[in-house]
Amino acid sequence: MKQRFETFTVLINRISRNIRKIKNQEMAEYNLRSSHISCLYYLYTFDGLTATDLCERCEEDKATISRALDYLEKNGFLTCETKYAKRYKSPLVLTEKGEEVGKKIADKIERLLSEISVGLTEDERIEFYRSLAIISDSLENAARKI
Repeated sequence: MKQRFETFTVLINRISRNIRKIKNQEMAEYNLRSSHISCLYYLYTFDGLTATDLCERCEEDKATISRALDYLEKNGFLTCETKYAKRYKSPLVLTEKGEEVGKKIADKIERLLSEISVGLTEDERIEFYRSLAIISDSLENAARKI
């Protein structure tokens, strides 16, 4: 049991650390951080997302997304044409600069997913993601009980 716990936590931490490292290295030229990259990716991939939508897709809290969006707006990656009293319900729009970086992010993600899937069959990949979802849901349920 001890070995299983150590293996699980070490691998999950290593995966997470490598994802952050890749995000930070790839976007250093734009002075972007991990949360910025996730926002740009989802805004590039899906039209008309709001800050609320991004909180759900990125699995981040409202404050983190709000800070990321403020940074992205101030640095010319997106605009928010506030139509509602509550800004977080307004659709966000990428600028030309945001579209360019969003495309770069989406292309990099596509290449990276292809690279890391080389050793897996399609069925193995599907089963892996299914198993990972079960583990994630189980951990979330356990965390609620604490």
